[in-house]
Amino acid sequence: MNRELPPPLPPETRTVGQLIAETIRFYGENFWAVLPLGLALAAINQTTAGLAPGAQVLLAAALSPLMAAAFVRASSLVLDAPWSWTALVTGSLIYLPVPVLVRVYLLPGAAWLAFIGLAVPAAVVERVGFRRALERGRRLGTADYVHALGAVAALAVVYGLTRFLLALLLQGQADVAVRGAIFFADLVLSPILFVGAAILYTDQAARARIDSAHAALHPPVDALDAGRPDAQGEPRSAP
Repeated sequence: MNRELPPPLPPETRTVGQLIAETIRFYGENFWAVLPLGLALAAINQTTAGLAPGAQVLLAAALSPLMAAAFVRASSLVLDAPWSWTALVTGSLIYLPVPVLVRVYLLPGAAWLAFIGLAVPAAVVERVGFRRALERGRRLGTADYVHALGAVAALAVVYGLTRFLLALLLQGQADVAVRGAIFFADLVLSPILFVGAAILYTDQAARARIDSAHAALHPPVDALDAGRPDAQGEPRSAP
């Protein structure tokens, strides 16, 4: 029995699960345009394979412009905006500590990217400078930090688990070398990280607009005239 899927929620109320679904839908509809994004992480993992942990971290950090370029390109595709060199520089600096953070555990890296990483699509869409992009990224990340962190962590988990299973499948059934299997898995699956993060920008921007509208409707009490009744139902002071 065929049943139509319910319409997706608007960005301001979209759940993490729907963000993942929208990421997969966009990837499927734009497969050949999105697929090259996977070259960034695939190249980094191939370059760092077999090195000592410290060398892997240093080399991955040095190759941060590759990750930033993939994110800028994903933002351009998803948000229909032109390339931004400011976004590339911003993303390269933001990604620098990520190899160190994820070496400790996944969550610190996800927390950092959720907090400031949306500066990259902000620079792409809003055409702002470096400092303004960082400030805007922080505001977007904290507009609903739980949603941002959950989305980044969920994208990483989906990518990591699927990559592991696909690499095992390719190695065992197709007789592909381990590094070749990992390269193919990274190439095909890692674009969901960049596309999903670009879609997250629309979610957080919508939430930030709602927060700004609420703030405009509720001015601080100390900005009111001294002779007016207290705001928001607070009792007046006794004479």
